[in-house]
Amino acid sequence: MPVCTTSTSAWSRRRLRADTMAYKLVEIELSEPLAAITLASDQDGCGLIARWRERLIGFHLVALAPGSTLSAEQLEAIADENFAAGVLAAKIEDALRVISRSDSQRGRLSIAICTKDRAARLGRLLDALNRLAPEPTFAEIEVIVVDNASVDAETRDVVARFPSICYIFEPKTGLNFARNAALTAAKGDLVAYLDDDVVVDRGWLAGLAEAWRSCPDAGGFTGLVLPYRLDTKAQLLFELRGGFGRGFRRLEFRGARHGNPLYPVGAGEFGAGCNMAFKRALLIELGGFDEALDTGAPLPGGGDLDMFYRTIRSGHTMVYEPRYAVYHEHRETMLQLRRQYWSWGLGMMTFVVKSWRTDPVLRPLHRRMIRWWFGDRLRSFAKASLQLKGREISFALAELWGGIRGLAGEYDRSQVRVQAIRVSHT
Repeated sequence: MPVCTTSTSAWSRRRLRADTMAYKLVEIELSEPLAAITLASDQDGCGLIARWRERLIGFHLVALAPGSTLSAEQLEAIADENFAAGVLAAKIEDALRVISRSDSQRGRLSIAICTKDRAARLGRLLDALNRLAPEPTFAEIEVIVVDNASVDAETRDVVARFPSICYIFEPKTGLNFARNAALTAAKGDLVAYLDDDVVVDRGWLAGLAEAWRSCPDAGGFTGLVLPYRLDTKAQLLFELRGGFGRGFRRLEFRGARHGNPLYPVGAGEFGAGCNMAFKRALLIELGGFDEALDTGAPLPGGGDLDMFYRTIRSGHTMVYEPRYAVYHEHRETMLQLRRQYWSWGLGMMTFVVKSWRTDPVLRPLHRRMIRWWFGDRLRSFAKASLQLKGREISFALAELWGGIRGLAGEYDRSQVRVQAIRVSHT
């Protein structure tokens, strides 16, 4: 099936260097006649979210002139070129569908949202969850909001609008503190973690249920992450550079993966932490999330990579299911985007250092990952420098600097910080 693709012209690349850049996100249902799309005067293109009989099958960016119209005929041609394989795959899957191995299983689901000082986004996510159709696979569904030391009462006030939701205040600042607080409170067989800057797709719950039914022994699940909006140059550029895209094909990750000599150390291929679920019993068996990772501003990453890796190394399968989809609100400014790439480098190398220490069997792979990762980022930096692409240079440098800091003792520094936080709250 197709993965996230883009279509840009020299004109659109010039526009990317301007102060503003916005794309209109449009959902198209390919089993029905298509209608023309008209842009506003401040929109430079559109992002097409394609479905076939409700199933998400593709995403494609099309650069256009502001205020222009993409006719139904032009849209059909774009769909034929970019989504035909996805439609065919969906048809074949429907024709070959068999009864899931655990259709009789009715388990419990805990949905955990860890949030800090983003009440408006939290309310948006809770509204979206509230609109989901019931899913008979789950005998019981609970929603847990962990308020991770917000500075005011707005988060509590938002949750109060939804009487059935469990509210927990976690005073220790750090995402993995909050994730573990949710784990302690959860009663479900599965715990699905959502970041507060996402909105669930209408098929999110059914997608998770299908993934679990089809692979009931899996330890973890991840899903598709699409953009919630593309209203700024930074948001669009992030998507043009790959975004969170893992494609529209269902994948199962087991003990070995052919074609990837660094597997499973490159844990980022499993999915994104903003949309992930695990068996609660497995999380408890593994000791929960490592609270020295994903600690907030000093180390805003690594916790999801670590849990994906530990799930695989414990002998369990990870499943990536594109129907289990969310829409993520990307960083709005270039400064925020550069910091995100810095945090990715920092989180990745901190995770690798931690795993190298705790998993001596795979130490040769971790050393190879470090060499490969820095070599790949240095090549990206050199390419951007030769092409005089200042923005790409800054992104490459940010990620490199994050990686260097992660490699140079960040896990040890974080353990000291976390211990001090624990002591201050005893």
